[in-house]
Amino acid sequence: MAAFLALPSVALATPLSIAAALDRPAIAPVLAAFEAAHPEIDVHYADLSTRAVERRTHDAAHPPDVVISSAMPSQMAAANAGFAARLTDGAARAWPARFKWRNTVFGFTFEPVVLAYRADQLPPDMDLHSHGALFRALIAHRSRLCGRVAIYDPARSAVGYALYRADAGHTARFWQLVSALGSVDAQEMPTTKTMLDGLSSGRFVLAYNLIGSYARQYAATHPHIELVETDDYTLVLSRMVFVHRRAPHPIAARRFVNYLLSPAGQRVLARQTALSTPLPDVRDTPDAARFMPIALDAGLLAQADDSQRQRDLAQWAERFTASDIACRSSRSDPPR
Repeated sequence: MAAFLALPSVALATPLSIAAALDRPAIAPVLAAFEAAHPEIDVHYADLSTRAVERRTHDAAHPPDVVISSAMPSQMAAANAGFAARLTDGAARAWPARFKWRNTVFGFTFEPVVLAYRADQLPPDMDLHSHGALFRALIAHRSRLCGRVAIYDPARSAVGYALYRADAGHTARFWQLVSALGSVDAQEMPTTKTMLDGLSSGRFVLAYNLIGSYARQYAATHPHIELVETDDYTLVLSRMVFVHRRAPHPIAARRFVNYLLSPAGQRVLARQTALSTPLPDVRDTPDAARFMPIALDAGLLAQADDSQRQRDLAQWAERFTASDIACRSSRSDPPR
């Protein structure tokens, strides 16, 4: 890592407002470590939905100091529209190029996307360790899985939409998988948590494309839920952070983001939370060839274009709903 430049000092009891689409308990150790290192800064953390974070970002009267979200396209769009300040000092300057864009927005986590299932309710020989295996399982066990598979709703979830676009970019056979998900009347859900709760209650036996950090934390206290990182490729999501260009407290904001990106902040992230770090020398596990981080590039900007999004969602709906009639007609039979 390059040598860091000193940041200007801030006044005592300087407030710092963070608008975040990241559950506070998930990042609490990092916030606590930052507050211990910088007692002069009073952190106000708003735990919001991705859509609420977007609204706060665009609120000219009351902008936050720092913006955090897992909705990668909207974070890129906000930066492209001029809402993000450039950071070229401290840890931001040394941050890996593949996890930042124009020195304005930074991917600070490394979160593999996983598949989750109930091992106690599925055949022990059901292979789910690749996208091809998942496709074959959906076809072979349609009656068993009918109505009991959960997926993100790309129309309601910015994260779900970004993952769907990333999947489509990695394999031409993705649309076959979408049709197979439709054929089992997969239930479209707004969040990873709703999918995990459905697995725990027994409503679902299988869930696709969950945020791995949340899923691992949940599975730790729900041992009947098993997680899979698919062998052919595993998407990797990055939470993205930026300092708002109109931050009321820009020095405190820069200090926080630089701490978040520093080796010290990333060590807390990797060792005291369910999140992980893009820095391989800090992470306990090395990069695997199957890991496919979602790139911070112009492709994410295209996803923020409303006309493109509508075309994508229309294609999703066409492939997804075309195959579910047989499954729905058999829903009167109880699942075995």
